[in-house]
Formats: sequence, structure tokens, C-alpha cells
Amino acid sequence: MNSDSDTEYLIEKESSDEEFSSSESESDDDSLESARDWCRVDITISHPSHPKFPFTGNPGLKVSVGDSEDPLDYFNLFFDDDIFNFIVSETNRYAESHFQNAELTPSSRALKWKNINNQEMKRFIALWLLQGIVQKPVEKWFWSKRPILSTPFFGKIMSEIKYGLIMKFLHFENSDAFDENLHLNPKLRKVSELHSMLVQRFKSVYVPNKTYRWMSRSLRIKVVWDGSNTFQTNELVLG
Repeated sequence: MNSDSDTEYLIEKESSDEEFSSSESESDDDSLESARDWCRVDITISHPSHPKFPFTGNPGLKVSVGDSEDPLDYFNLFFDDDIFNFIVSETNRYAESHFQNAELTPSSRALKWKNINNQEMKRFIALWLLQGIVQKPVEKWFWSKRPILSTPFFGKIMSEIKYGLIMKFLHFENSDAFDENLHLNPKLRKVSELHSMLVQRFKSVYVPNKTYRWMSRSLRIKVVWDGSNTFQTNELVLG
């Protein structure tokens, strides 16, 4: 390309850019003008609010536990034998499937696995929950015999190997029966059946109040039912 052609090309390009910039600016101006078209609002006209429904529930436990002060009695109300039977069944099923499909070396810890029962699963859950109270940076330290790290209770309840194997095979669904086309929420398939069982169990045991609070280590949430189909939620970060 010679110098004259180059000059003509640059002139045409600059002209084109200016036209594009001008049209773009005009378009922006039009958008701003249309956005400034205000309309009057008659504040004397009241808009209908959400329909109100009376709170007719009878808050509290729907079952009797007497005068028990044992937290375990209340835990068992929600996590009953049906739920533990389900977890144990699916965990044993998954372990069996693993052994059928995996190639294990003679030294594999998995070979020490034996099908578990409800009592063993309850002990496992107890130790799992206790780790949220007695905290250590490394899980195996819960079974350490060193005086500076020792927590003898864990070893008395369950061996480290047994606990580790249950954690490895812990399962809440039958993977072999899963059909993505039939499942209502495939992304939650691993916990959906257990979740449904727990929801039904909670409904049969306890009726929440009109106002209730939910707390965690970092967040407090207050939820108030206003009588309609919506909830008012206030959050406070505790830091």
C-alpha cells in the first residue's frame, strides 16, 4: 500500500470513528431523556397488601418426653430408628458396591471393613458431633496416645480405623437406582431422601412459633412471619 492510499485510509477511518462515536452519544442521550420521563404517583391511593392469614399453630412439641433433661432423648425424637436404619443400609450398600468395583491391594485398610449396625452408626455420629466441641487441627489426633494430645474417650468409643472406614463409606442414597431424568432435583440427589425423611420427622415432632430465631457461630437470623405468604428476615453479623 502506497503513502497516498495510507492517508486516504486513515482519513476514512477517522471519519467513520467520529460518526460511530456521534451516533453512540446520540443513542445515550436518547436513553437518558427517556429515563427522565417521570410520571406522577398518587400517594393517596392505598395499594392492597398481601393477604393475611391467622397463625393457628400450637407451637411446641407434639410428642411427650416427660420431664427428661437428657439431650439424647430429644435427639432421638428427630433421628429415630427409621432414619438410622436408612443411613446404615445405604452405607453398607455403598461399601459392598465399592468392593465389587475397586481393585484393592492386600495392605488396603478398606479390607478391614465389616457391615455396621445402628449402634455403631450412633457412636460414629456422636464422635462426629463431639469433634465440633473438642477441636483439633488433625483428625487422627483424636486417637493419639501422646499425653499432650490424648483424648481417651474417642478410642474407647470406636477405633480410628473403624471411624475412618465409616466416614469413607458414609452414604445417604442408592446410587445404582438413580435416574437423572426422574429425579426432582438431581443436584441434591445424594441427600434428598434423607432430607425428606428429616423434614417429615420434624413436622411430626415439633411446631415452630410465629417468631423464631436461628443462630450459628457467625450469624444470627430472626425470622418473623407477618401473616402472609412472606417472611421478614433480619440479620446480624456477630463477627
